Amino acid sequence: MRTLLVDHDADLARAVQGALSDCGFAVDVAGTLDEATTALDYAKYDILLLELALPDGSGLDWLKRLRRDGHFMPAMVMSSRNDLGRRIAIFNGGADDFLPKPVSTDELIARMRAILRRSTQMTAPVVVFGNLKFDPIARQVSVGGRPQKIARREVCILELLLSRAGRAVPRASLEDSLYAFDNEVSTNALEVAIYRLRGHLNQSGATLRITTVRGIGYILELNSAASAA
Repeated sequence: MRTLLVDHDADLARAVQGALSDCGFAVDVAGTLDEATTALDYAKYDILLLELALPDGSGLDWLKRLRRDGHFMPAMVMSSRNDLGRRIAIFNGGADDFLPKPVSTDELIARMRAILRRSTQMTAPVVVFGNLKFDPIARQVSVGGRPQKIARREVCILELLLSRAGRAVPRASLEDSLYAFDNEVSTNALEVAIYRLRGHLNQSGATLRITTVRGIGYILELNSAASAA
């Protein structure tokens, strides 16, 4: 899940970014509303974490503008102000949740996961392709009814490929979804992750395969034998 964290407190931002990265989130950090607006121009985010007091304006006013402009990704607001009137204004301004500062990263992650579950429950049913089943809410993969243990990054790749099964997924789309702007990503990081996922699919007896489309990206398709059957 790709996350946009908007907060001018560099120490807090680093702590939150590190904790989220350890849990499999790709996190871009913006210290100002201008930087956040630019980030939204270049990437699609699954969730927004927003501080209200920012150097170049009100985070709440900015969130209201986002909603008016059609940006509806879930948003969690963080603020040191925790009075009732402020909380009501935050929710009326378009926030999905509120977390007072100082922030507990464990609670933040739990609340983020709850928001993401709610936002995907109506649009993310269990996906079946060949003999593989993927539950996007529980993040669970099974092959032939047998649960599989797959690393977080490979599960994210599998989810993206499943969402366009039978069609080529551009390499850039995969990288944009998996890595934040400031991640140090080696030139073959995606290839390594794809290689591991292929190996796991083969070992588990999955009736599907990942094919490289040179110059474009990758496609998830049924094995020829499975298609014939």
